[in-house]
This record gives sequence, C-alpha cells and structure tokens, in this order.
Amino acid sequence: MSKQIELTIGALLDDMARRYPDNEALVYNERGLRYTYREFNEICRIVAKGLMRLGIKKGDNISIWAYNVPEWVILQFASAKIGAILVTVNTSYKSAELEYILDQSDSTTLFMVKSFKDTDYVATLNTVVPELADSKSGPLSCPKLPFLKRVVFIGDGTPSGMLNFTEIVEMGRDVPDAELNAIEAGLDCHETINMQYTSGTTGFPKGVMLTHYNLINNGFQIGECMKFTEKDRLCIPVPFFHCFGSVLAVMASVSHATAMVPVEIFDPLKVLQAIEKERCTAVHGVPTMFIAELEHPDFDKFDLTSLRTGIMAGSVCPIEVMKRVVRDMHITEITSVYGQTESSPGITQTRTEDSIELRVATVGRALPGAEVKIIDIESGATLPPGKQGELCARGYMVMKGYYKMPEETSKVIDPDGWLHTGDLAIMDENGYCKITGRIKQMIIRGGENIYPKEIEEFLYTHPKISDVQIYGVPDRKYGEQVMASIILKKGLEMGEDEVREFCRGKIANYKIPKYVKFVDTFPMTASGKIQKFKMRDMAIKELLLEEECENA
Repeated sequence: MSKQIELTIGALLDDMARRYPDNEALVYNERGLRYTYREFNEICRIVAKGLMRLGIKKGDNISIWAYNVPEWVILQFASAKIGAILVTVNTSYKSAELEYILDQSDSTTLFMVKSFKDTDYVATLNTVVPELADSKSGPLSCPKLPFLKRVVFIGDGTPSGMLNFTEIVEMGRDVPDAELNAIEAGLDCHETINMQYTSGTTGFPKGVMLTHYNLINNGFQIGECMKFTEKDRLCIPVPFFHCFGSVLAVMASVSHATAMVPVEIFDPLKVLQAIEKERCTAVHGVPTMFIAELEHPDFDKFDLTSLRTGIMAGSVCPIEVMKRVVRDMHITEITSVYGQTESSPGITQTRTEDSIELRVATVGRALPGAEVKIIDIESGATLPPGKQGELCARGYMVMKGYYKMPEETSKVIDPDGWLHTGDLAIMDENGYCKITGRIKQMIIRGGENIYPKEIEEFLYTHPKISDVQIYGVPDRKYGEQVMASIILKKGLEMGEDEVREFCRGKIANYKIPKYVKFVDTFPMTASGKIQKFKMRDMAIKELLLEEECENA
C-alpha cells in the first residue's frame, strides 16, 4: 500500500507556496491574470479571512454556481482553509434542480455568476428565492430555504439583494492572520470539505461527502500516473463543478506544483489558443471536446508540440479519436481514468507507458492505494480474471457517505468498506479493467451522467402523463441520447414538442428527451418488471440508429 498524504487542502497549498513560491499556479491568459503559488496562496488566505468576517464557520455548507472563473478555484482553497464545505452546483442546472440542491445541502451561502449559456442565473434564482430582491440589508429570510442567509455575486454590476465577491476580498484584508491560523490549526484532514451531487437510481441527486484526505490523495495519485512535476502546465477546459475539474485537474496540479491554465467556458478555439500561448504540457477533456478541437478548421495553425499528457475520460474513448490525439496533438502519454463521484473520483487509470491498445481498450488498473475486485452480481463472490461482474473499490478515496442519507449510503458501501459502483466490468490477469455495461440504468451523454428516474419523476408532474420510461439510445456524437416512452392519460393528446417545452428551463438541457414516443403499454417480464432494454432495441430499429450503435 502506498503512503497517504495526511494534510488538509489549505495546508497543502501553504506547503506548495513555501516550496515553489515563484512557480505559476493559476493563469487566465485571456484575462491577463497570473498568480504564482505564493500569490495564489495569499489571495486564498485573504478570501478565507473574508469568509470568516462574513460569518461563515467551520462545517457550514456553501454553494457555488459558476463556470470556470478565477473565483471558483480561489474559493475551493479559501473555504477549505476555514473548514467550510464547498457544495458544487452543475452549471447546466435550472430552477427545480437549483432549489433542490440549496435545500438538500442546507447551504447558508450561494456564490454565483450572472449567467451561463442559455440560463440567466439571476432570473432563475429570483424565481426560486423571490425574497432576494427585497433583502436590502441583514441576512436573507426565505421560508422555502431556511438555511440560506446570503448570496454573493461574482462579476460586475451586483444584482439587488446580493453582496459582491470583491467586498469579501476587502473584508479579508482587515482580519489578522493569527485568526485564520488558529482555525486552520484546528482542522482535521478526515473532515468533509467538499460535496458534489450525483443522481442515483432512486431519482433525486445525493450529496457525496468528500474529505481533504479523499481529494488530496486522489488528485496526487492521478497526477503521479501522468508523471506531473512543477514543470508541467495543465490546460483545464473541463468544468470545476465536476470532479474532472476540481480533482483530476485542480488537485492533481496543486499536489505537484503544476500550473493551472483554465478555459472559462469550453470553446475548442480557446483551448488550442491557451495550449499554444502557455506552452501547456497537458490537457484534459471528454472525447467530444477532443473531437471538437481536432475538427476545428484552424487546428493545423496551432503549435501543440509542448503537449505530453492529460486525461480523456467521462465516456468511452473511441480508438480513432485516441489515435488522432496521440498523433496530431502530440499527446503521446494521454491517459484515461475510471471512477465516480463517490470515489473522489478516480479508481483506475492507465499509465503513460501503457500501449495505446491498453489505453483505449481498458480504463487502466487500480490507482496506488486503491483496491479493486470484480464480484458476481448474484452471490457477491470475487470472480477470477476474465469473468464479468460488478466492479467494487475500497481505499482512501471512498466517500464518507451521502449527506443526510444513511440508508442510501449503506446500499453502496458494504460493511467491509467496499464501494459497489453498479458498473459491470472484466479484469484481466494484470489488473486492467474493461467497463462492459451498467447494472443501473444510467445514461452517459457526452460525459454527463443522466439518471432516468430523475427525469421520470419530473415528467410525472405533467397533468397529461400517466406513465413514462426514460432510457438511452446510441448517438455518434454524444455516445447516448435521452429517449422517453410515454403513456398518456385516457382521452388526452400531446405532441413531442409539448414534452420538451415542459422540461425547458426546469431541468438541464442535456436531460431533455431528444426522442419522444407515445405508447399504450411497456414491454414487461412475466413478473411485471419493465424491460427498458427491449424499448431501446425497438427504438434503435425504428429510428434507424444501427449505424450509430456501431460508431458510438
């Protein structure tokens, strides 16, 4: 077993700032913003003191709803320095999802930007918290969200009822260092510091409680598999709200004094520009991101020869895409990672020296310090190499549990500490794993996990819908698309667009069914179990998706 790092996230950054003070830590080339590790630690300390002055205490849950702005990563470390728990909100969320997260997480504070893509965050929040506009002074009072006391705006032109992030920076300048040092000294690396929401087969998202220890060690081992050092520079186009951004990118970088070069909102041209201008040695992305970069009309104009490594993960990596990334982007040491939010997230990873066949056909072998086994779904017995079963993992990276959901936690973590992933896999005699399917009915669309139950529960609220089943169908670009089979209430009629319109603005766009089919019955087993795989097979034939199947 490899030795684990027993530091808090704040102490890790203090350590890197001492050891590599003049190394670049955070670079936003479009903004002209550059922090060395010394400067980055200093701004994180100031913001941490500002949070203290604001009344945020150790153990308080605070949410952030923003794309990859500098304040996001500053807040990730500032909140950790005072032991406040950062709750990450998916940038694609709409009103119903935002309200659920703020309520379930007991968040006292929400940090947010103005908007993202088609969503006006300020207008969305005002529909969820109508009391906000009138709360000129003093803490917010919202009966629906009793814990929420304040909203902090990131950006220019502060909306009514909110504080601005710059005010927190100013507040922090007046707080003595000794006050922060005393709080930092009282933190324990095994305390929860981050909460990321993941949906489940039971429908509603669950808050995954992750500790300093989980995140630092997972990030460190992932960086080790890429051979990161203080000389590396990582371009980060993946979102911070997801563990791909906050752990596989940020924690992997900071644990190695590697420079972080974020792209605020994914745009293939901006990624290529950042890599060339900053001489990045690594880049992360889901397959669709790499495809967009490779297929950009100006791709050949960029010098990407500085690239060496990175991670392609989030959904199955097509072999041709991987080969092009190695050949045309010069990422000869690209790796892939498998895991889930509940495991901080990495469980397995390919290594830089692995053959391209291994890097494409498998998700690698267990990360150092992690145990992996494949078990028989029926008996729970450990299976020998070459046999398909459920992949289970144990080790430093397994979450503390789901927030306020002990029963749900006990369903996925057994008494011996094994996390049951719900994914089907085969392990070879060298420990390399292939993910072969899913026990649970999850859909993976362009790297986003979609849980049918959540969309079904939402659509049940439509007055015309009697029953609904959501399942995935193959798609060449995204891997899978969402399809809905709907039984209407007797005597009522409904069109496909009506279904999609009902979803718009209330659930994330990527969850809205691309395909809708109205049916009288669902295929069932003799015992009355609905057979989603039959619906999927029928849809593939009816929608002529056989070719997509081969290419997905």
